[in-house]
Amino acid sequence: MFQLLKALQSSMLAKVAGLFFLLLLLCIPLGEIDSINRARGESQREAAAELAATYAGRQTMVGPLLLVPYVEKWMEPLRNAQGKVIGQEPRSKEMAHVVFPDKLHIEGSMAPQERYRGIFRIPFYTLDATLSGGFAAFDPKAVSHSETDSKIEFKAPLIAFNVSDLRGLDGSPTMTMGGEDLRFRQRVPGLADDAWFADGIHAPVTGAALAAWQAGKPIPFEMKLGLVGQDTLAIAPIAEETTAHLRSPWAHPSFGGRFLAAERSVTPQGFDAHWRVSSLVTSAREQVRAGLSGQGGSADVAGSAHPAAAVVPARRNMGPLQTFDVSLAQPINVYSMSTRAGKYGVLFIGLVLMAAFMFELFRKLRLHPIQYGLVGLSIALFFLLLLALSEKFAFWMAYAGAASASVALLAVYFSAVLGGWRRGLSFGAFVALLYGALYGLLASESNALLLGALLIFGMLSVLMLVTRKVDWYALSRRTEPAPVAAQEAQAA
Repeated sequence: MFQLLKALQSSMLAKVAGLFFLLLLLCIPLGEIDSINRARGESQREAAAELAATYAGRQTMVGPLLLVPYVEKWMEPLRNAQGKVIGQEPRSKEMAHVVFPDKLHIEGSMAPQERYRGIFRIPFYTLDATLSGGFAAFDPKAVSHSETDSKIEFKAPLIAFNVSDLRGLDGSPTMTMGGEDLRFRQRVPGLADDAWFADGIHAPVTGAALAAWQAGKPIPFEMKLGLVGQDTLAIAPIAEETTAHLRSPWAHPSFGGRFLAAERSVTPQGFDAHWRVSSLVTSAREQVRAGLSGQGGSADVAGSAHPAAAVVPARRNMGPLQTFDVSLAQPINVYSMSTRAGKYGVLFIGLVLMAAFMFELFRKLRLHPIQYGLVGLSIALFFLLLLALSEKFAFWMAYAGAASASVALLAVYFSAVLGGWRRGLSFGAFVALLYGALYGLLASESNALLLGALLIFGMLSVLMLVTRKVDWYALSRRTEPAPVAAQEAQAA
């Protein structure tokens, strides 16, 4: 039995199997570090949600649109218990006609700002925008009758406008329509309390604007808007032709939504983007109309008459509201970067253990499994140190600090383990090369797969070329090398 155990200790195959088993054990601390990283990322999202709840959230802008309330009246036969007509009974119902702008142009600038919740920084913006366009001449005949021989009595129209979080309004919006200054008020009258558009704002059409509407003339408008939001601004293209021009000194925008920017320029000084969306390619108007009416189907472009009381969010009927978006993305999300780095943890530890094994094999030294374990733990600790430092410093500084500490530790340790400072420095240089390659993988996300494949292929190629003339059976039959400490004692 003793001879068997001794043979296993000196067997190269047993050594390699032990290293693979150690690598599997080291997956446990790597998994725990990944859990910590995910928990910190979740804390960051919770911080963003808390700021959205107490300050302002992401903004989706819809409007302005013109609502024309009216009352439809008709007579219904009044019958007795036998079903005989004994008279006429007046009936009526309140309706609303929706008119979308012919053209809508949004000219705005987004001033970025950052707010803090604990150690987390959350990007916000302040939008300073001008919305200009016009409504077509109103034709009463465009409003269809829902009852036979009914009469329609129109009321004064109003402008409706909404954003997803009204707390973000920076002061009261101002609007000039047909040369008349309109004043906005809370909520949109005539809609159910649970309607998603009802909690917006409205401005009664008065004065010269009302006279132009009653005369059947087109009405131009211009609206000044200040809006604060968290990282993302979404705009619903509700006009016949919607155009937008947004600019910002933020150098890391993310464009999304249903429609991407037709033209965009992103430089270190910021971004400049243009959108052009026709009503022919979007169902945003039908979605908004469905949200006002509670109906899921489409209707006339000019706006059909719908019961004002039956209102549910359009998103329940026709899916998410179609918009074009721009987000102030964080240039480097330390938690996503740390997660990406951790995915290479097993490969990284495996390469370092392989290098240590090569030193042991060709220098005729002997390393204890505990020494291999300490080396693997030091590499795993690098990923935890990287996460902790990246919360306090820029990611490249955190990476440089964690990598330098890890390389210095391994260089000093292997100077003693391998019996010479040159060996320790050469081992440290190898680990530093690996850290440099890993940073290259993280910095070049689009080429990460290619660089990772080249790194693995290169390491395997070097290993194969270095060991191409090695007689592995002869190495396995060698007598057991003396421990490093014993060699140093004999030399002394």
